[in-house]
Amino acid sequence: MAHTSSIHGGTNQVLVEETSSVRTFILNRPKQLNALSHQMISRLLELFHASERDSNVKMIILKGNGRAFCAGGDVTAVVHNVRRGNWKLGADYFREEFTLNYVMATYSKPQVSILNGIVMGGGAGASVHGRFRVATEKSVFAMPETALGLFPDVGASYFYSRLPGFFGEYAGLTGARLDGAEMLACGLATHFVPSERLPLLEQALVKVNTSDPDVISTIISRFSHIPKLKEGSSYHKMKIIDRCFSRRTVEEIISALESEALNKNDDWVSSTIQSLKKASPTSLKISLRSIREGRLQGVGSCLIREYRMVCHVLMGEFSKDFFEGCRALLIDKDRNPKWEPSRLDLIRDDDVDSYFSKIEDEDWEDLKLPPRSNLPPYAIAKL
Repeated sequence: MAHTSSIHGGTNQVLVEETSSVRTFILNRPKQLNALSHQMISRLLELFHASERDSNVKMIILKGNGRAFCAGGDVTAVVHNVRRGNWKLGADYFREEFTLNYVMATYSKPQVSILNGIVMGGGAGASVHGRFRVATEKSVFAMPETALGLFPDVGASYFYSRLPGFFGEYAGLTGARLDGAEMLACGLATHFVPSERLPLLEQALVKVNTSDPDVISTIISRFSHIPKLKEGSSYHKMKIIDRCFSRRTVEEIISALESEALNKNDDWVSSTIQSLKKASPTSLKISLRSIREGRLQGVGSCLIREYRMVCHVLMGEFSKDFFEGCRALLIDKDRNPKWEPSRLDLIRDDDVDSYFSKIEDEDWEDLKLPPRSNLPPYAIAKL
């Protein structure tokens, strides 16, 4: 029989269900599409650490209440803090979030994330680093950070760079929305289970008394199947994606797409070009470099680099696009951001380099990841 409790302090932003060997954590801000508040991140870290220490716990299930798994981090709260003059309060949020991502990525017990709905930004970081990611016909996945003046963070430079071909560059730069079938095809999901079968899947999972990923995978597979990709799926465009998104610079990627558009009338190519032209030019440049560097780095190194990058974004020395993107898309909602610099050709390589450098502030420190020891081999690489 599952026992349910909520987090301490009278709030219910993370619910906990317990059986003898399984802990189910439920993100519970349905009106905010389960956007991760600082409080939720702190509580999840606490829960993951406690469950790892408890030898009775064999597995974690993570899911969301309502129509979203998690629509991202609560960046509006971060922006309010930074606007009040303290960018370090914003940095604290990302430090704790990236630490949670690292703990999930190196977790010694399997994490099963049920992605039955919206999975965006921070929601991707809270799930993709885990061992099993179950998509459904209701899943909608995206990392739309370049439209916000940010970059795909939460370790996305690690997992996007490991998708087939140059699909990660495509998804990261355009913020493309992927459905459950596409998530499974590219590897962001490990299984696809129709939403009507989720209650039966969860009933089977909470009875598990092992951390053996093969056993757990076999249980999930009993409820899963491989769905057919839609005719207009971007995954059918892999040849074009690899031809264009393998180019060295953002300008060359757009030029290659424009050449494709000249050769054939293709709505997908046109909408891809439009997505890139609407995004923050600074975000596009730092995002491309971040994903390219991520290909050669482990998940810890990716998160440390992304933390440096996000601190530079919050300081706004070169560009304040993150604050403008949040204003236009989340606060005023006029959907008409005024990017500065406004064009790709106004951003030099030196400007991009600055986002990857240490912060020149005597109180600032690089992200210090918690030590992880005695991990089983499957606890490091999940993709």
